[in-house]
Amino acid sequence: MNDGVRGSFEVNGRTLSYLDFGGPGPVLIALHGHFSEGADFAPLAQRLGSQWRVLALDQRGHGESDRATGYERSGYVGDVAAFLDHLGLADVALLGHSLGGVNAYQFAARHPDRVTALIVEDIGAVCDIDLNFAKNLPDRVTTRDGLVEAVGAAAPYLERTFRERAEGWSFSFDAGDTVRSQQALSGDHWRDWLSVRCPTLLVRGTRSDELSAWHARDMAAKRSIDLIELTAGHVVHHDQPDAFAECVRRFLAAVDGTANSQLSGAVARLVVAMRG
Repeated sequence: MNDGVRGSFEVNGRTLSYLDFGGPGPVLIALHGHFSEGADFAPLAQRLGSQWRVLALDQRGHGESDRATGYERSGYVGDVAAFLDHLGLADVALLGHSLGGVNAYQFAARHPDRVTALIVEDIGAVCDIDLNFAKNLPDRVTTRDGLVEAVGAAAPYLERTFRERAEGWSFSFDAGDTVRSQQALSGDHWRDWLSVRCPTLLVRGTRSDELSAWHARDMAAKRSIDLIELTAGHVVHHDQPDAFAECVRRFLAAVDGTANSQLSGAVARLVVAMRG
């Protein structure tokens, strides 16, 4: 698997890190959720192949990026703008999961000339984040196996963030920072969602504990966009990597090379095939 080439840039005295998975295709920027980092999109980049050049940002306080003094909405959105400026890109396709999904649609709403297409994975226009998981994460564990045991069923989703340090095993994010970030994410973001004007695809996991079916359908209906629901939990790209990548590929292909009027038909055929 292509693990990507790591790069970095400075924003207000902080270093942000990212992975460039390469390829000759147009650029797709991927933004991860809480408890994650850019490397989580390596399987997606592999499945998209050379059709899209995937770049995945380690958002502030995550992965190899520096911790921040604040995790407010404006800070995350500003980091995306700085990332595009660093890359010298006028506009891109943008994909975001959970935290990254809100960051993505808020960026698209506030910088409409810089986003050509938007994919939002399993997050709502209204967020009410449960802080208990982050608050109960261990600070340090002696062994990797001990860390796996401590996080239980979440281990497969968090393992890319596991880090061995002198004091023991922990994560590539700080749990206290995550709590502050989740608190700042909670709220009503309908204004931003409804302000997005670029072609948009909303993807939901049918077993999601974050985005309800009725809220996802309301989000899609209010903007007349396509919603795909896959048999998955909150991290759809992990639970259904092939199906998720195919959704992304077909959506981007339709936006990039086909009249928008044909997009709904392509997505509808995909949904029928997956449910069949």
